[in-house]
Amino acid sequence: MRFLSAYLIGLVFGVGIVVSGMANPAKVLNFFDVAGTWDPSLIFVMGGALAVAALGYRFVLRRPAPVLAETFQVPTRRDLDVRLIVGAAVFGIGWGIAGFCPGGALPALGTGRVEVAIFVAAVIAGIGAARILPDLRRGPRRPTVP
Repeated sequence: MRFLSAYLIGLVFGVGIVVSGMANPAKVLNFFDVAGTWDPSLIFVMGGALAVAALGYRFVLRRPAPVLAETFQVPTRRDLDVRLIVGAAVFGIGWGIAGFCPGGALPALGTGRVEVAIFVAAVIAGIGAARILPDLRRGPRRPTVP
């Protein structure tokens, strides 16, 4: 049931991305081109998503637990650290260069365009690097003696 729920949620999200035109990198890049062919439609897509999410959270978090889980998985940290700031900057730069965010790139994979596949591969590599780099900075682990 959890798999089916995740699939349906992803399907609705993907259809929304495609219908809104956000799977088209030119539309997204035009949002960033304020001095040229600026297209403000991304603001409306994000605003609509934010409104739906805010309303949804108000209703859902009143429940004692999610329907398909024992507890809510809500972040508790509110501090800004270097890892968060650098990650957000890399995300924004990648979005501005490619015209895709990961959520928009996944539905766009269906177009068969090579640049979309390269972007998704770069996102996967970035996720892997984000998991590996902290371990490399710490150095080799020393065995613990019981």
